[in-house]
Amino acid sequence: MDPSAPSGSSADATASSSSSAVEDLAPGMAAMSLQDRFELLRGIGEECIQEDELMNLLQKKPVPICYDGFEPSGRMHIAQGIVKTINVNKMVRAGCKVKIWIADWFAQLNNKMGGDLKKIQTVGRYMIEIWRAAGMNLDGVEFLWSSEEINNRANEYWPLVMDIACKNNVKRIMRCCQIMGRNDSDELTAAQIFYPCMQCADIFFLKADICQLGMDQRKVNVLAREYCTDIKRKNKPIILSHHMLPGFKEGQEKMSKSDPSSAIFMEDDEAQVNLKIKQAFCPPNVVDGNPCLEYIKYIVFPWFEMFEVVRKEANGGNKTFTNMDELIDDYKTGALHPADVKPALAKAINQILQPIRDHFNNNSEAKILLNTVKKYRVTN
Repeated sequence: MDPSAPSGSSADATASSSSSAVEDLAPGMAAMSLQDRFELLRGIGEECIQEDELMNLLQKKPVPICYDGFEPSGRMHIAQGIVKTINVNKMVRAGCKVKIWIADWFAQLNNKMGGDLKKIQTVGRYMIEIWRAAGMNLDGVEFLWSSEEINNRANEYWPLVMDIACKNNVKRIMRCCQIMGRNDSDELTAAQIFYPCMQCADIFFLKADICQLGMDQRKVNVLAREYCTDIKRKNKPIILSHHMLPGFKEGQEKMSKSDPSSAIFMEDDEAQVNLKIKQAFCPPNVVDGNPCLEYIKYIVFPWFEMFEVVRKEANGGNKTFTNMDELIDDYKTGALHPADVKPALAKAINQILQPIRDHFNNNSEAKILLNTVKKYRVTN
């Protein structure tokens, strides 16, 4: 097996079969009311632009198209692995078709994996394999490789990119550099300046009704709505931006792939998870800016719908929390201590990750992918 080729892989089989499978989503969502579907989708986003447009979309379009995308760029942290799985499954349950854009050309533009497209595509297949093992509902998902789709429909794509570029000045485009993990003060290549115009074009190229990405991608999604105003297009893409999980260190607003201690990564073993959480910033009685509590809110509760704490009777005894408000109340008063939270959080995260570990240990193709990507990390 060539671990680098995007075509002919099991991931491509999933992509091709999902187009027909998604046609069966509408009957499944019939059991959900319009309000239930709206609330399920709205719950994904820390911000929604605009809520009335989202409700109107659900009323008028049986199977809306949701767009998400990612740069294959090496290791996958738990937000990209598990939070994305949670969000995608919610979108599918709400009756949406989810198009996941594997932005291999974009990763090359952004000089990921040294700009080696073959390596980038191998990492993309590795990430798809993680989502498969994590339980992402692939029946409602279509994976699309940007390099293939753009080449196949170049006559549609590049005029769109050029029009977006013509309607915006360099200063406006530079304000979108955050989407690449860059600052507008960074020295950028011309290719990187072109990147936001391409990502903006992706939204229309994929015929997306909803842009479901992180808050760090908000600026380019707003650019897409502004472009609609420029071209007098009435139906603008709805922006559903999910919360960005912080790093484990004090004041670390975002996880960092360059700092392994800042986050749980999808291939971390049990001991690594335990150590990282043990060392994580988790001040007693303090909720705001507490990364351990954020992991519980955005990963553990959506996954298990509860949080179990095991402790001695002298320390309050075992307790099962069924909602975040109850947990926060106990934490603020000191009834729940960091020494209670950390072991329980580590146990929950390890339970979530164990099926992924088992898959990469027991599946020969998955094991080859993982080992290949690990070698890339050494050489890069």
